[in-house]
Amino acid sequence: MHERWMKLAFEEALKAKREGEVPVGAVVVHNSQLIGRGHNLVETTSDPTAHAEIVALKDAISRRKSWRMNGSTLYVTLEPCPMCMGALHLARLNKLVFGAHDPRFGACGSYINLQNMQSMTTPFEVISGILADASSALLKEFFGDLRKRSDELGP
Repeated sequence: MHERWMKLAFEEALKAKREGEVPVGAVVVHNSQLIGRGHNLVETTSDPTAHAEIVALKDAISRRKSWRMNGSTLYVTLEPCPMCMGALHLARLNKLVFGAHDPRFGACGSYINLQNMQSMTTPFEVISGILADASSALLKEFFGDLRKRSDELGP
């Protein structure tokens, strides 16, 4: 069940890569229906908040005409950062499913754990590791290519 939706999130991550963005993708599902999708648009929009989770959440909010995501699940290829975790809590999401862990910025325990903080409005279930290898490989390939191009340009 989770793999089906994570594959759609992975497709979004591939779009991000083609656009020169960090390849992270996300989808929002409610009652087994896709209600939002997005991928990183930070470079494209010059907006540091345009993470895949935020873009997908805004798409879902626009479609539902409500910021309340009760009963919804967000699937994302990379563990959310603290900013995105805050937004997911505020949107009253029910479940988060992510692929690869993010030791640099992950807010579900890899870097910091905002998952079940008492001050968060609505705790939600978190499932990790779905398509983690593919998500991690895509990120490694992207950053490897980026380093290679940087090395070719020189100092």
